[in-house]
Amino acid sequence: MDSRTLITLKNLTFGYPQCEPVLKEAELEIRAGERIGLIGAIGSGKTTLLHAIVGLLRPDRGTIEVFDQARQEERDFWEVRERVGLLFQDPDDQLFCPTVQEDIAFGPLNQGKRRSEIEGIVHRSLGLVGLEGFEDRITHHLSGGEKRLVSLAAVLAMEPDVLLLDEPENGLDPPSYERIRSLLLSLPQAMIIVSHNVEFLQAVTTRCLRLEEGGIKSHLGHLRN
Repeated sequence: MDSRTLITLKNLTFGYPQCEPVLKEAELEIRAGERIGLIGAIGSGKTTLLHAIVGLLRPDRGTIEVFDQARQEERDFWEVRERVGLLFQDPDDQLFCPTVQEDIAFGPLNQGKRRSEIEGIVHRSLGLVGLEGFEDRITHHLSGGEKRLVSLAAVLAMEPDVLLLDEPENGLDPPSYERIRSLLLSLPQAMIIVSHNVEFLQAVTTRCLRLEEGGIKSHLGHLRN
């Protein structure tokens, strides 16, 4: 069994300007194959933690190690963003192209995939989230739930080694919710899933952690084998 440590956060501290630190010496380790649920009150720093891992926010103190390398400068995170897929909490922060196909193709094209491969990648990614035939849809005409699914398809299209998913089930209708639940259970990637839905996390994660008072305070145990 692969038990490599993929991400290690040590003493991570971060505060927004003129505010108390939202992260206070937070520590976290994720190994290959783990699916970690992260819960906490609104404003507790869950999204901040995910953004720090991929370098969108820089900590005031502490260290971020990803794939056995310390990440500090902007160029250190270039590889991280290719290999760690971040699903934003708000799909409108992730989708910026006119059509669904263009949004999903953007990442693979930047990875150097050939245009002859792109149609198949887009088709497979949409199939995973249950949106077959959405390639030519206008992105800003989609419903909130459809935008969330397209955003997830765009992340999966890049075939990342780790998934950071910020409320992936939020706003989905029951059939889409069940499909995403089953999909996450089937994926081989390590992942951190932020959600307020404890039932969802119990269904899809191997362990669940709580972010509280700036640190990861309590371990709620393994939820699935």
